[in-house]
Amino acid sequence: MDSDLSLEFLGVVEQAAIACAHTMGLGDWRKSDQAAVETMRKCMDRVPIDGTIVIGEGERDEAPMLFIGEKVGLAAGGRAQIGDLPAIDIAVDPLEGTNLCATGAPNAMAVLAASNRGGLLHAPDLYMQKLVVGPGAKHAVSLDASANENLRAIARCLERDIEDLVVIVLDRPRHEQLIEEIRATGARIRLISDGDLSAGIAAAVVGSGVHAVMGIGGAPEGVITAAAMRCLNGEIFGRLMVTKPEHEKRCRAMGITDFRKIYTSKDLASGDSIIFAATGVTDGTLMKGVRFFGDGVRTSSLIMQSQPARIRFIDTIHVEQAGMVKVRF
Repeated sequence: MDSDLSLEFLGVVEQAAIACAHTMGLGDWRKSDQAAVETMRKCMDRVPIDGTIVIGEGERDEAPMLFIGEKVGLAAGGRAQIGDLPAIDIAVDPLEGTNLCATGAPNAMAVLAASNRGGLLHAPDLYMQKLVVGPGAKHAVSLDASANENLRAIARCLERDIEDLVVIVLDRPRHEQLIEEIRATGARIRLISDGDLSAGIAAAVVGSGVHAVMGIGGAPEGVITAAAMRCLNGEIFGRLMVTKPEHEKRCRAMGITDFRKIYTSKDLASGDSIIFAATGVTDGTLMKGVRFFGDGVRTSSLIMQSQPARIRFIDTIHVEQAGMVKVRF
């Protein structure tokens, strides 16, 4: 992929974040999600690509836009010749943390990942067991190991005590036993209500204060997290939670036949060229939220590429009244 596409995708997530930020704290997650989805879809059609949504708002025909299989970009609808534009697979989460935005809680963001065609797993909308760690511990942990074993391995790799570790876990009843196991080791837990994608990114960034993410979350978010890990040199281990015949049917429809396979970031995001783009909606661990002022809007974004390897934190002022703007640090 042309590296200039990263800036095109930056514009997409920025506008989606701004749109749903207008609904922040209003208590209506559906309104927040709708604003993000509609804006992201509109902006996507200005990107010079022959794009296909492979992770979206729902499996085919279950969502009005940004559904799996939908064509986006300038090539969609014949606005440009398909052969003249790069074929790109795209995974989107227009608003990661709809409830976070609706309540004004931290770490809501607009996110997408892109790869050359075939470079992102077509994951069904199922749960996935996940383990996310940073570069220092990625060769020492296993999804089949116990929480105790993994935390000891992480502590050893990072040359610190287990009591110094912080593990993020989604605050769900299904994690009661996992939480007990982690606390029994002496490690500390940060429970979150939503947003394990942003948590996974934090686990791969040194200095974030997060050392691992454990538990069960959405498989689509796992694919997007994997794209981020490919850029950050972290790792995600994931296994689909296939517990019903209907789950098996949905997996087979997407070409998945090994239901016990443990996926890594290279399995979930196998593309030679990966782009990850995110803009904060509310203040978070890595990015500030959207800030409105009299003359415009300020956004904070994270843009990552695997080729060339590049990670950029971008602070943008979107000027609405050019003659009146006052730029402040």
